[in-house]
Amino acid sequence: QVQLVESGGGLVQAGGSLRVSCTASRRTVNFAMAWFRQAPGKEREFVAAINWSGGSTYYADSVKGRFTISKDNAKITVYLQMNSLKPEDTAVYYCAARLRTFSDSVADYGYWGQGTQVTVSS
Repeated sequence: QVQLVESGGGLVQAGGSLRVSCTASRRTVNFAMAWFRQAPGKEREFVAAINWSGGSTYYADSVKGRFTISKDNAKITVYLQMNSLKPEDTAVYYCAARLRTFSDSVADYGYWGQGTQVTVSS
């Protein structure tokens, strides 16, 4: 079992930057970690993922080149650095974890945080 807690959301102007964090209740050395987001009236969608060692990352096309996912050396906190933010990035951002390999499917993740709101104003 692992509990996930997100933090760092907020309000930012278009073109600005924001970093959200996800802290796990224990080391996630065997877990792949990911960020998803859900805008009002839309389905939850994949944003980015990182493998257990932090050596491989994977991004949705919509955020590639703007967002960066990373993991701290203690394998407890995962970050999502968001640059060049757009109003369409507005959503609740969720951290998720699953054993071993990462996936871009919501259904493949068994552990979720409560979400943090990111709002990008135009």
